[in-house]
Amino acid sequence: MGRLVAIEGLDGAGKRTVTNALTEELRALGASVTTAAFPRYGEDVHADLVREALHGEHGDLADSVYGMALLYALDRRDAAPGIRAALAEHDVVLLDRYVASNAAYQAARLHQGVDGDVVRWVRELEIDRFGLPVPDRQLLLRVPADVAASRAANRAREDASRAMDAFESDDALQTRCARVYDELAAAHWLSEWHVLDGSGDLRAKAAPNEAMAVLAKALYLGK
Repeated sequence: MGRLVAIEGLDGAGKRTVTNALTEELRALGASVTTAAFPRYGEDVHADLVREALHGEHGDLADSVYGMALLYALDRRDAAPGIRAALAEHDVVLLDRYVASNAAYQAARLHQGVDGDVVRWVRELEIDRFGLPVPDRQLLLRVPADVAASRAANRAREDASRAMDAFESDDALQTRCARVYDELAAAHWLSEWHVLDGSGDLRAKAAPNEAMAVLAKALYLGK
């Protein structure tokens, strides 16, 4: 059975870059690796409803914290059989966002913390009721909210298909979300967390790759 690793962080934190770098380093160690990202836009109807709501469709759906959280959770519930199959076939399964994203963003929207009602509800819904696999490790890519926002804006300018949505455009929400992520990591919510500094240039070749190599060994050889 493989190891399930979730990579978490703000929009624009660089999760895709880290996922790619970790995949490369893990494969260099001889590990069999596969990846997935949530929400699964273009693959799952619940994810597509999320995207449409965040871009102004479906009336006041985006205003409902629990309604949006349920859509995110249903996307993962439908993906669960594929995750289990991937764990049976690969040494490491890397997920760009997972259950903790739902907990962090919905808590931030409600001005709650790690001990709030919505974080407990997300765990009960996704882990206890839907039976999603619990991650073996979770990585928090920590960046200042203003840095993440700048990256998200640049990404949107460079790629029309990645226009900023209502959550990405809300600076105050992103700041609160960063605090909740820190609380989740400190509490080792669901499983053990590792915190990575993502404030530098993630595309640089030297230091980030060295950090990824060390992390890959911890995730794979140290299991």
